[in-house]
Amino acid sequence: MVKTVVSVRLPVDEKLRICKQVIEPEGSDRKEKRICIVTGTHGDELEGQYVCYELCRRLKEDISCLAGTVEIYPALNPLGVDSITRGIPMFDLDMNRIFPGSDEGAVPEYVASRIIEDIKGADLCIDIHASNIFLREIPQVRMSEMTAERLLPFAKRLNIDYVWIHGAATVLEATLAHSLNMMGVPTLVVEMGVGMRITLEYGRQLVDGIFCLMKELGMWEGDTVTPKKPIISTDGQVGFVNANHSGIFIPHVDHWESIQKGETIGEILNPLEGRVEEVLRAPCDGMVFTLREYPIVNSGSLIARVLGGDFH
Repeated sequence: MVKTVVSVRLPVDEKLRICKQVIEPEGSDRKEKRICIVTGTHGDELEGQYVCYELCRRLKEDISCLAGTVEIYPALNPLGVDSITRGIPMFDLDMNRIFPGSDEGAVPEYVASRIIEDIKGADLCIDIHASNIFLREIPQVRMSEMTAERLLPFAKRLNIDYVWIHGAATVLEATLAHSLNMMGVPTLVVEMGVGMRITLEYGRQLVDGIFCLMKELGMWEGDTVTPKKPIISTDGQVGFVNANHSGIFIPHVDHWESIQKGETIGEILNPLEGRVEEVLRAPCDGMVFTLREYPIVNSGSLIARVLGGDFH
């Protein structure tokens, strides 16, 4: 059943309308638990669109196995998705920096407040993001140190490759995930893939993990995969590689590939003069979990992140 979460009139007789798909089992005694799957907060992050489709399809195929309510929000920023814009068009705002919003604020703040109110009370929320057009990320969950104790057990069941526990940053306080976690709704932030693209294998991997998590919560009675055991690390175990020159980046490693300290990650080329401007090397032993996707780089551009140290 499709329901409208919020609808706001716009100029030229248009509307900003955010919808959700609500999938419920038969019988009121099987609706105790509720999980929310949200994505499309940034209009150029499309990986979650396939997740929503595949999750909805599988649930409807085996609805008899469902023992809880699943609510799917494919586009929290429908104007951004329609216009391939990261923020909210016309308002020039990053939607994930205005939560929890306000009923008395401008349109984006009002919309944010209605989204929060709609999700409030859920047993779990999964907030799906993709990277931007410049970087590719492996399927991972990111969480702050202050929420790790509560969220880590859920993340371990989500069939992802990596959990990155980072130090709290002030800007995170205005995100959907932070707002919901502070309200008592456990919310996992998933980051995967690359902007403006859909990586089917990542989407299927995450959907398998959502079913694993639903089974753990007593919401799914069907078969599930055995979830992957994710690598878990903190900020101190992540090495960053940035460009010192402008040019064309050519990688010499694959995404999620093991690498030794000093090994070549890639080169920055000067196509005008036919020379190598810079050889980029790994700062530590580890795994390349973020890798530059877009080849044009400037001085300071992030090229890669390497997971090193004694991770487990």
